[in-house]
Amino acid sequence: MKINTKIPSVLLMLVLAASASAELDFTGQSAQEYGLAIATEFKARNQGWHNSESTLTMTLRNANGEENIRKIRIKTLEVEGDGDKSLTIFDQPRDIKGAAFLTFSHVSGSDDQWLYLPALARVKRISSRNKSGPFMASQFAYEDLSSFEIEKYTYRYLGMETIDERDCYKVELVLLDELSGYTRQVIWIDKEHFRAYKIDYYDRKESLMKTLTFSEYELYLKQYWRAIQANMVNHQTQKSTLLHTDKIAFRTGLIESDFNKTSLKRAH
Repeated sequence: MKINTKIPSVLLMLVLAASASAELDFTGQSAQEYGLAIATEFKARNQGWHNSESTLTMTLRNANGEENIRKIRIKTLEVEGDGDKSLTIFDQPRDIKGAAFLTFSHVSGSDDQWLYLPALARVKRISSRNKSGPFMASQFAYEDLSSFEIEKYTYRYLGMETIDERDCYKVELVLLDELSGYTRQVIWIDKEHFRAYKIDYYDRKESLMKTLTFSEYELYLKQYWRAIQANMVNHQTQKSTLLHTDKIAFRTGLIESDFNKTSLKRAH
């Protein structure tokens, strides 16, 4: 759900990556240096998109295959020198219409997150200790909705593997934040365009918890790739959440004042 390059919001992380391809030279580098270089290039490919607005369909699927459909909108703002800001708004179903979630991602330190539920008519701050909790009953955690920042991980290159017939770098990311619900992540990034195709998430017990896969990439602004589908599968509960991007527009004129706690209550 990206998710982006900055990996939002994993909602945001219907991942963006620049289209130009480049062969990186890692001669003489350690696995740690190699991994960091790949991650740095991955992020560098997603610079300059400024802001975007998208509409998505979220499909919640339980262990028995029963589905619950939601319609959401996401507004994102690229912030110079810091992480992205994002506002997620629920339009359907009726019982959660008007619910909204605001995230201020940061390069260092804890991210700021707030949730507004119309039924309670108040804004609730999500504490750092609760960020591993499920986002609106989905298989995405609150922390999955923050943008990817280089400084919050250590890196190790694990080798090359093929995903969907594409040669991919396989990189391990170890989280530095002890309040995260994860100890580490393993990401597969395609060699040609530096697009994410798969992420494995490991819990605090070092067990594989979830897998996020991306598919149906499309190119926007002749530079940025967007994965139209992002599917998060929880291996421990057998539940999943599919995010499908129905529409997206870039550089729509969003500004800082569109992203504050007041905007949560008027997000409908």
